[in-house]
Amino acid sequence: MKQQHQSLSAPVYHLALSLEEKLSLLAGAARYDASCSSSGSTRQGEGVGAAHRSGICHSWSADGRCISLLKVLFSNDCLFDCAYCASRRSNDHRRASFTPEELAGLTIDFYRRNYIEGLFLSSAVCASPDNTMELLIRTLRLLRYQYRFHGYIHLKVIPGCSPELLDQAAGLADRMSANVELPSSESLRLLAPEKREHKILQVFDQAQHYALQRREESSSADTGPVAAGMSTQMIIGATAENDRTILQKSDALYRLPQLKRVYYSAYIPVNSDSRLPTPAAVPPLLREHRLYQADWLLRFYAFRVDEILPPDQQQLDPELDPKTAWALRQLEQFPVDINRASKEELLRIPGVGVRSVKRILAARRYQRLHLEDLKKLGVVMKRARYFIHDGKHAGCPTPLREDSLRSALLPATSRQLSFDFTPAPDDCATAINGEL
Repeated sequence: MKQQHQSLSAPVYHLALSLEEKLSLLAGAARYDASCSSSGSTRQGEGVGAAHRSGICHSWSADGRCISLLKVLFSNDCLFDCAYCASRRSNDHRRASFTPEELAGLTIDFYRRNYIEGLFLSSAVCASPDNTMELLIRTLRLLRYQYRFHGYIHLKVIPGCSPELLDQAAGLADRMSANVELPSSESLRLLAPEKREHKILQVFDQAQHYALQRREESSSADTGPVAAGMSTQMIIGATAENDRTILQKSDALYRLPQLKRVYYSAYIPVNSDSRLPTPAAVPPLLREHRLYQADWLLRFYAFRVDEILPPDQQQLDPELDPKTAWALRQLEQFPVDINRASKEELLRIPGVGVRSVKRILAARRYQRLHLEDLKKLGVVMKRARYFIHDGKHAGCPTPLREDSLRSALLPATSRQLSFDFTPAPDDCATAINGEL
């Protein structure tokens, strides 16, 4: 028998709010969206906010510093009733919406005061996907053409909008994203029955089509720049999928055109609903952190999902990072000679990251490397020393055994996980994570 879920619309309070009150309400509602990365703006022009000459406008800098974007919802008055969402239709709370003129004026005012360097704009779905996208596009047009704002804009696309509106948005935003929301279509049907996975995934195909079309028409005077690759976000722990299923989903998503980044957001209970986990079962941020580390292995270290999590293992090891956990299962491949190993072999050594590998390959062209040289090249020797040698000396003189290595590696790992993890963009992996 199909389970029924009561979803009565709560009273909606549209009060006369000041601009400050709207900003407080809608900026607070936007805090749950993690996919707020920037690959920078290459938009040409002489207007305000044109940062392309002196640098790139990021949400995170190369050393991990946060650089400000105005992150806000256009409206929290949502048509949908997704169980996990604070803006769901049945919630009894204040609703607010900007007008395009209000939000464009607010953004440019904040920029001129040096509060922000760009805009991250999302919205609840108001009357319809097309209606909401039209309002977002009007806001962006005001910024680009009336205020001549050439700074960074990240736009959250409304799935289900018409292709023509998506094409217009691609010419105005520097980066776009669309959230897949949950790790499987079954979970989406359970917690967000009004949303359809194929409509969300269709956004990436359409974005690729318009990106290619714009490149072909790039010689035209009225053709704007091509938006950088898209990102997406999954809520982790609101449903029962294991880590292996989540990574398989991410691996499939990375094969989509235009998709550059998957973000993971540990479920935060904001609603009471029988379909959602109880507060006691809410997943710890440690799980989110491990998924980000595994995601890095997929994207930059040429790992496959089956290597990170074999078919008989469904969850990531909470005590060890995924690369170290893999190395302990593959001890027959270690220790590795740092002077003779290939790039691929070096990338598999725990504590040796992408940047360290580049430095090792460059340095050993001119001299033979010794173990004491590696720390200067950025290698995390607390982990790496158990898995390497330099041709004469081994980092760990005793034979490698999984049980003894695990106990030796655990203390250093636990100390690194005592913070609230926030994802960083592609070019600053080591700023937050350290070398994997």
